[in-house]
Amino acid sequence: MQVIGLCRFSYPAVGGFQVEHDSIEERIAYLYAEERMEERFHLMETVALPCLREQTDPDFTLVTLVGDSLPDRYRNRLEALVADMPQVEIVAAAPGRHRDVMKQVLNDARRNPDAPCLQFRHDDDDAVSVDFVERLRQTVRDCSGLIANHQTVAIDFCQGYVARLEDNGIHAALGHHPYFVAALGMYVAPGCRQTIMNFAHHRLARFMPTITLPDAPMFVRTLNGHNDSRQKGAKEPDLLRLDAAGLAEFDARFAIRR
Repeated sequence: MQVIGLCRFSYPAVGGFQVEHDSIEERIAYLYAEERMEERFHLMETVALPCLREQTDPDFTLVTLVGDSLPDRYRNRLEALVADMPQVEIVAAAPGRHRDVMKQVLNDARRNPDAPCLQFRHDDDDAVSVDFVERLRQTVRDCSGLIANHQTVAIDFCQGYVARLEDNGIHAALGHHPYFVAALGMYVAPGCRQTIMNFAHHRLARFMPTITLPDAPMFVRTLNGHNDSRQKGAKEPDLLRLDAAGLAEFDARFAIRR
């Protein structure tokens, strides 16, 4: 079964941001500002990609969506960063309505629309456990009876960390976070054109059955200077600096190394 991930890398969508801009030109200027891009590349390199490089099941596709206006220096840098990852497909698109573009990109990535697939979103500042893809496929096998009767089924690994990566170490808090973007997948039946981007992640349970797996930490969601979801005053959880055991877990489970 094909597994498709979608990573938006500073794509200038129309809508889809909690930070508002008056024009697409203003949004592009915000997204491509040098300080912001340096942070995004650093997080992509140290958080988002290492865990995918070390997946126990490497059979997946990661569609990385960029704007067709992405400056060449950033496009070349991104291509160099993922040159050792055959799973990554960089797709460039003109600005468009957020969900419409994302749905089209996911459907275009399906090798065989008449076969089922698994989909997930992967933000460029989050990590998933190195066994995430393997466990997605295993969950489909474990729950085959339920899945056979539905066009879409969400698979939510809901235990994970919120973390901030500081010069003096990693500060994190383990918690139960249902329907976060990170480590949230969706089964899509043969011939179904719906995608994980048809739905707001926190509302998936309103539209389909969901399988919840809270047994192990399966994601790290980082807090940083440009978290879109934190721009409207969301309260930051209390974070504690990881000790040696915590750092070893981040290394083993998420390939995050400091």
